This record gives sequence, C-alpha cells and structure tokens, in this order.
Amino acid sequence: MSSGAGKTVCVTGASGYIASWLVKQLLLRGYTVKASVRDPNDPRKTQHLLGLEGAESRLMLFKADLLEQGSFDSVVEGCVGVFHTASPVYHHVLDPQAELLDPAVKGTLNVLSSCAKTPSVKRVVLTSSIAAVAYNGKPRTPDVVVDENWFSDPDYCKDLKLWYVVSKTMAEDSAWKFSKEKGIDLVALNPAMVIGPLLQPTLNTSAAAILKLIKGAETFPNATLGWVNVKGCCNCTYTGI
Repeated sequence: MSSGAGKTVCVTGASGYIASWLVKQLLLRGYTVKASVRDPNDPRKTQHLLGLEGAESRLMLFKADLLEQGSFDSVVEGCVGVFHTASPVYHHVLDPQAELLDPAVKGTLNVLSSCAKTPSVKRVVLTSSIAAVAYNGKPRTPDVVVDENWFSDPDYCKDLKLWYVVSKTMAEDSAWKFSKEKGIDLVALNPAMVIGPLLQPTLNTSAAAILKLIKGAETFPNATLGWVNVKGCCNCTYTGI
C-alpha cells in the first residue's frame, strides 16, 4: 500500500459517491486532502466526510463552482495530485446544455486551467466513464480490438439523446486536448457502473439502478452491462502520486 504521508492532494466534487470513497482511501494512506464541495455548510454533503478517519487533522473542505473560472485555484494550490471527479450524473434532463454539458466540459477545463497554473501539480486523474468509449455505433464483433483509440461519437449519441454519454465524451476529449497543449500529466479512468457500500446519505445513480432491480420497479432490456466495485475503482488512481 502506497504512503501519502507529507503529500497534499485535491479531490473535486468530494461529496459524490466515488469521490467520498476516494477521500476515505486517501486519508487512510496518510495524504492530506483538499476537497471541493458546492456547499460546505450542507451537512448532507459534508458530515460523512468529516467523520472519516484522519479527517480531523488532514481534510480541508473548500467551496468551488465548476462553472466559475478560477474557482479551483485555491483548492489545487500546494497539491501534488488532483483527482477530478466532479461531474453531474443525470439520465433524464430538460436542458442538456445547462444540466450536463456545461458542468462536465467547462468544469473539467476550469479545473485543468487551475492545475496548469500550479507548479506543484504532478498528475491529474480524471474520472471519466465507459460512456466516453462505448457508444459509437460500430460493431463489437469478436475480431474487433477495442483500444485507447476507441471513443464514443458525440453526434451519434446526440441523435439518440444520450446526453450523459455526450457530456462524458466531450469532457474527456477536451481534457486530453487541453492537457497535451499545456503539458499536464493526465490519466483518465473509464469505469462502468460503480457499485458498493454507500458513504454518503443520499442514493447515487448506480446504486439506484440496483434498488430498482431489487424492487422490480422498472423493466429492463435483456442486455449486459459492466459493473465495478467502488473500492477497486478508487484503488486504480494512485499511480505516480
């Protein structure tokens, strides 16, 4: 197990499902964590974080807005690594641009802009999604090799109104282009549906899908879908930090 003693890292959107577990594991490894949340005064978003082992001495909460330029400057200051997990997860939206696309794309670029101005940052880890690589209309027959060149097609997904998929695809694409331009060491994770124990008091999207299966609240197509444990997802993030 790697040690983070003496190192400071940032986690954006820290009250989220994956992010909460990430904060927990970083604290257990000895890191000091600067965590951004939309409202530090909302106990539903912060109480479970403040109660984590090590939080009293090594967790600092910051208010930050994905759409506010420079909002993350103070959060990433002094950090050696930045874990960008903040991104809305909605599958039913009325205004895709405002509810999904702007927070995902502009938010990612705002965080990366802050990182580009901060010499201490050695690596940025972006929590992307399998959504960014799996939807392009191409056949996935046994002879097809799916590799790092395989990305979702935003136009194809817009036609299908898969707005969450569009948001994750555009956000990751923007992140790679910006990082290459600015010389940022970027790593992207593309997990499928993430499940496991909840730390936060609210039900997240992937856990809600399991609850619907248990209750029989929704009829699902005869299809397969990838799943990953939240602890395993977080364990993939520490390389080089």
